[in-house]
Order: sequence, then C-alpha cells, then structure tokens
Amino acid sequence: MSMELKLYDTLAREKRVFAPIDPQRVRMYVCGPTVYDFAHIGNARPVIVFDVLFRLLRHLYGESRVTYVRNITDVDDKINARAAERGVSIRDLTEETYQNFKADVAALGCLPPTVEPRATDHIDEMKTLIERLVANGNAYVAQEHVIFSVPSMKGYGKLANRPLDEMMAGARVDVAPYKRDPLDFVLWKPSNRGDPSWESPCNIRTPGRPGWHIECSAMSWKHLGESFDIHGGGIDLVFPHHENEIAQSCCAFHTKVMANFWMHNGFLQVEGEKMSKSVGNFVIIRDVLADWPGDVVRLAMLSSHYRQPINWTVKGLEEAEKALAGFFDAASADAEPRPAPSVLEALLDDINTPKAIAEMHALKNAAGRRALAGTLGFFGFRPEELKAWQADHVPEPALPAVEIESRIAARNAARKAKDFAESDRIRDELAKLGVVLKDSKEGTTWEVAR
Repeated sequence: MSMELKLYDTLAREKRVFAPIDPQRVRMYVCGPTVYDFAHIGNARPVIVFDVLFRLLRHLYGESRVTYVRNITDVDDKINARAAERGVSIRDLTEETYQNFKADVAALGCLPPTVEPRATDHIDEMKTLIERLVANGNAYVAQEHVIFSVPSMKGYGKLANRPLDEMMAGARVDVAPYKRDPLDFVLWKPSNRGDPSWESPCNIRTPGRPGWHIECSAMSWKHLGESFDIHGGGIDLVFPHHENEIAQSCCAFHTKVMANFWMHNGFLQVEGEKMSKSVGNFVIIRDVLADWPGDVVRLAMLSSHYRQPINWTVKGLEEAEKALAGFFDAASADAEPRPAPSVLEALLDDINTPKAIAEMHALKNAAGRRALAGTLGFFGFRPEELKAWQADHVPEPALPAVEIESRIAARNAARKAKDFAESDRIRDELAKLGVVLKDSKEGTTWEVAR
C-alpha cells in the first residue's frame, strides 16, 4: 500500500502528492469564525474536515510535529453592529461568542488547534505588513485609508482562476473614490466613533482598524512563517479573501507562494435548499446538538466527500446514528486509536471519508473488530456519548426482549416450513407494537421504530 498522501490543491487544480516543507514541523492554517453569533451548520463543515486532516497528519508525522492554526476574527463590521444592537461591549460579545463556538466544536469531537490566535492580538504584525507593502510599492495611502494595489501584483486572480472583470462583478467590490483601481482592497481604514481603534500605520493621524484580509496574512506569518504547507477554508473564501491573502503575503515577503496547498470544502445546503434566514432553514450547530449527539453530526458531515456540496438532512442524521451505533456494537472494547489500513488508504486519497466509512462497514465482521475500535478512536468517536444519548432518546419496546426473541424464533420456524402467511402475521403483529424486523444472511435482528 502506498503511504503517499495526495491532496487536491485549488491553485494547481489537481491532486498532488503532499510533501511538507519541513517534516519536523508540518504547518496548516485554516480560517476560523467571525465571532458575532452562534456558528451555523455550514461553519461546522471546515471545522470537522480539517480536524480529520489534522488527525491524519499527526498520525503520519507524529503528534508533536504538526502545528494547526485556526484563527478567531474578533474585529469586524458585523461584530460592531451586533454589539451595538445588543447594547453590550465588543469584548463581551466576542468572548461569549468564542466560548459558544469552542463548546460547539468540542461537542463535535474536534481536537483543539495547536494555536487559536485572535485578530486583535496581532495588530502590530498587521501594521508591519502594511508598512512593508507600502514600502514595496504594492499599497498606497489615500484619505486615511491604506489600499492594496491589485495591478502591482503579477498573477493576481490565479486562485479564483477567473478573468478580472468577472471577479469584479462577482465580488462585493466597494466602489470608493480613493481607490486607483476598482479591484484594489482595503488594508487599513479609519474607525468610526465608538468602534475599536488603534494607532494607524504609515503616519496616518486618525486611529483606525485593519481590513479583513490582512488579519489572516499577519496571523499565519506570526505562527507559521512566510510560507507554510496547507491553507484551508470553505470554497466561499477563495475570492476575494484567499486571493487577497496570497497577494498580501507574497508581495510583503517576496515569496512565490504563501502556502503549498490550498484546500477548500464545498458548500452546504439544508434539505436541498441554500441555507438562508429568509427561507427559514438557517440551522445553528447549537440547535442540531440539542437533538443529536456531536458524533452523529460528525459522521453525517463526513459521509460526503469534503470537496462535494453536501445536502444536510434529518434523514442523513438518522442514517449516521444507525451506522455509528452499528460500529460501536461491532467494535471490540478497546484498541490503540489508529486507522485500519483500508481506512488509511481511503484517507490518503484526498481525505476520501465516504470510502473510509464504507471500509468501516466492512470491518464489522469478527476479524475486523479491533481495527474498527482503533479506527473509531482515530476519528474521535466516543461510545459513551452515543450510549448516553440513546438512553434518553431510543424508545423502550412494548414487549420484553425475551418475548420479542421468542416470536422471531416462531416466525423463523414458520418461514422454514414455508408458512408465509404465519410469518407475515407475526411480523405485522410486532410492527404494530413498534418492533421492526430486519432479515439478512446473518439472521433476523430487530429494533424499536422511532
């Protein structure tokens, strides 16, 4: 079996063999949440996807050799607006929202990142980058703003791979009189009264605050260096956010690349429709976790390949709960948390989790029980969590289990005697009592109908 990890790189538009810049320090940066409200189920997708990649990299290179940075955006227009609307301080809002996010992702079985930097703790790094960009001729000062000059960057637009005029039409490009080019974007802007503000760079007298894109360039530089291995996030961040990060970082450091691999997860729909507050299908993680254990949410999320769009449905959650219960029933009590070879092979092929889950189903036989237990541990699935949930949610059968088993035996005898009317009668009688039978090559099993 090849131990090569292949990952799809958005910039190269192909799967490539992953080789870290320094195998002693594998480095990954993923764009985290803007903390102004509860995270929605779409926000959970990159968190779960890149958690699996983090676990895989730790398995391949050693736990202490992988640095995973996922930032917190705690300075943003949406935050200012929400704090004003709620009549709370910005720091109180961002702190409360961040703690909620942390609790949600822990419930989803995700490991904490190695570093979780906050934008507001990196203002000095942002100013350093901004002053470098101005000195290099890639940015200019206009009306107390500092603006990145897109025409100064050769190859701008490679990540999005779209013509500039199309990008301009698609992006929410702010038209402003002080911009030299419509695609130019803000690195620093003056703050309104009452908004967070810092002393401005480039001898600008008015206090101000950073633009969104410069935040990630500064935080990744501080914690991972000028170039690193993997940069991840949702497909919605490709343009303009990631495109602008590349422009800032490559121009500030005169490097060819910001990250060797750019990885993006696909969009999420809810019950076949785009998630939106106006449609009324806007789902926050907190609400899903009120109905389902985090591990079921996690398995449902991994049942689609990360680059494909995912349709988030109640049916998908029900199927994930059944599958997870089946895995735990079949797995042996304990095993070292490591993926079974067949599962590892699937994950090495661009994190193919649907194939990995199919391989887990194949391990449910007696020979694979220890390997299955190790695989469940590797993915971060927790048997005690599902058990506790089932105790609260799975209805009790209307008959004692012994009685159900004896009726199944009677039905099996009737089937053997080819008395199908009697076997159907017993099945229908049990169904009326909420007991559903399942026949397979291995025999007949039963479960209580939900």
